[in-house]
Amino acid sequence: MTGGRHTPLPPSGAPLRIALIASARHPITEPFAGGLEAHTWTLSTALRARGHEVTVFAGPGSDPGLGVVELPLRPARISESACRDTSMVAAPWLEEHHAYLQLMLELARGPSRYDLVHNNSLNYLPVAMAPGLPVPVVTTLHTPPTPWIESAIQIAPQCPVRFSAVSAHTAAAWRHVVPAATVVHNGIDTRRWKPGPGGDDLVWSGRIVPEKGTHLAIEAAELSGRRLRIAGPVGDADYFAAYVQPRLGRTITYEGHLHQPDLCALVGSSAAAVVTPCWDEPYGLVVAEALACGTPVCGFARGALPEIVTPACGRLVEPGDSTALAKAVEPTIGLSRHDARRHAEASCSMDVMTARYERFYRSVSA
Repeated sequence: MTGGRHTPLPPSGAPLRIALIASARHPITEPFAGGLEAHTWTLSTALRARGHEVTVFAGPGSDPGLGVVELPLRPARISESACRDTSMVAAPWLEEHHAYLQLMLELARGPSRYDLVHNNSLNYLPVAMAPGLPVPVVTTLHTPPTPWIESAIQIAPQCPVRFSAVSAHTAAAWRHVVPAATVVHNGIDTRRWKPGPGGDDLVWSGRIVPEKGTHLAIEAAELSGRRLRIAGPVGDADYFAAYVQPRLGRTITYEGHLHQPDLCALVGSSAAAVVTPCWDEPYGLVVAEALACGTPVCGFARGALPEIVTPACGRLVEPGDSTALAKAVEPTIGLSRHDARRHAEASCSMDVMTARYERFYRSVSA
């Protein structure tokens, strides 16, 4: 999808001035709240290392090394009468709406100091207000379709936003409103995610929420007879209390929400990574992280996982089948850790991702 006229971007090889709009829900800093925050940190760091000028618009508490401009997450002055209206939404949602509205209005005023705006958030306003900006806007699709963004895409007769998607699976899910999203797989820094020696235990990492299926990883580990180490932020305290905490003990342990070096050491010292999405995973950054550590992946064939996991570096089974997952554990452990690492370098690396984003950016004015 293309739209309004803009000044062409600098020629290939020349540095770009990029406004990178991040999610305001969590700070862009370690330990990351989730894959979106990790992706934003990695992309902005890599672009800057390649000579581009990057300004990251993100929530308070983000890594100051990213050149962050904090989104103005302050409450709008809403009267008591308005608060009593049936259309009143939760305060965090309204704060976020107010912050992105202010940002987009500021970006629309006068000559721009940027060559393009990259919306890497899940908010609809950068899409809806893109026609008012003097520079191109690109948006990365990180999730299955949402009603707010679908609505924003349809505001203008021809949406001026150019879209990328983190996987072919995600691009296909949006095709009814975004017929030609450019697929740019997420990448991780393979210099930070280093190969490990392996070990005897299984590992599960990620946000501990129902859609990530931590409880199914526990079931599979128990059936396989191997220990399981769990790491990640508790995103749903009720789910953790009901389905994870009661199963913790000698063979199932929770290691906490780890910073990257500690998480790398944990994953790299494991025999296999268990990945158990209970939703259509748009990408699965934990897969890339495991493979970069040389740790093969045993998981559910759901969402984008079949795009990332090849027979040389993992085994996938029917979604939700913890018994089949348990049976696949030993074949997965028998795979080459060298092949897993090599696949990560070729397909899941930060360098590959960033080069593709550079080509995507240049294409917006072609």
